[in-house]
Amino acid sequence: MVATSLLLAACQAPTGLSQGRQLGVGSDKARPQVQQSAARTGIDVPLAWGGQLRCGKEGCRLVAVEHEKSTVVLYEVQGRQARLLDRQPVAYHPDGAIWLADDLVVAAVEGSFSLDVFRVVQGRLQLLQQIPIGISPRDVVLVQGSEGRFRLLATPYSGKEVVWVDYAPDQPDATRVQRALWCEAPWHPVRVHRAPGAPYGGVVTACLDEKRVVFVPEGDLLGVARNLVAVPGEVRIVPRQTRPSPSGRWLYVALETGGRNLRFDMDSGELQWIAAPLLGTVSVLPLADDLVIWAADSRLYFQRLAGDGAVLETRWLPVDGFATGLQLVDADVDGVQDLVVYNSAALPKKMGVEIIYGPLWEQAQPNMP
Repeated sequence: MVATSLLLAACQAPTGLSQGRQLGVGSDKARPQVQQSAARTGIDVPLAWGGQLRCGKEGCRLVAVEHEKSTVVLYEVQGRQARLLDRQPVAYHPDGAIWLADDLVVAAVEGSFSLDVFRVVQGRLQLLQQIPIGISPRDVVLVQGSEGRFRLLATPYSGKEVVWVDYAPDQPDATRVQRALWCEAPWHPVRVHRAPGAPYGGVVTACLDEKRVVFVPEGDLLGVARNLVAVPGEVRIVPRQTRPSPSGRWLYVALETGGRNLRFDMDSGELQWIAAPLLGTVSVLPLADDLVIWAADSRLYFQRLAGDGAVLETRWLPVDGFATGLQLVDADVDGVQDLVVYNSAALPKKMGVEIIYGPLWEQAQPNMP
């Protein structure tokens, strides 16, 4: 476990990055640098450990965290331009942020052991409520939401305890926090719509410090997580992130080490190894059942696969760091899906968030950058 933690720290932080404890920062009035090219827009969000772009009634807006600066930032994205709207300080090390609604944002904050909820009012982030959850959260995920009521899942940076939060902004006193034990370091959970023996799906997550992927069914979200994939092979294999294909048939698993990845058939339970051109990957995003994006250090690679998992073709795109988060969304509203990349570590003068405009496969190149 110690070796895995050291490896993870190396993946998350560039050389020379200060690991000193910060209790919070003041508002920075300087406008972050924005770079633009024909195919992508870069936004200077230092150490963007997490975020989400949402296109709704207010247009397209990006919320993200500046991990080392302990800040939540809000951008307006219009066409292929990004404009800073607001920056708000939070406690030491925010690790992720998502939208609950067009005017509601929640951030996972390590130092305050909390989920911090903000309401967006006239382009500003106003703290609405800080929900204490008793763990240092790495991720927060919206699992269910309707009529102003939200069920959130928070998973820890380290440890086995996850937290379910039932939250309604209009009834803050009714907030309910419940705990469950899953596995060691259950990073980046995701909702799935089917799984073997569970036709209605549930939630899956890769266990960073255990060689397995666990699953909680829709009908028993507060229950005990069960093994979905037990990764065979060498001890050094580290499941980093898992994501379902659009149809739900395949669950793709990014392995941080070992030189290969895998996918799991959510109907039959078949496990397929996928050859990787690099030693490890930090995230994954399937574009179709047999077309997938993997992220590694400063690179994305696209693989088109055969039915048995054999690689038919590989293409490449460069990025500015460790692309821990990948999101598919039509950011410039032209009817073509774009890719938002959240770089959890980037070199100086590189962008923490990048929007790569589609069509994605057609722009990717056959040669490694």
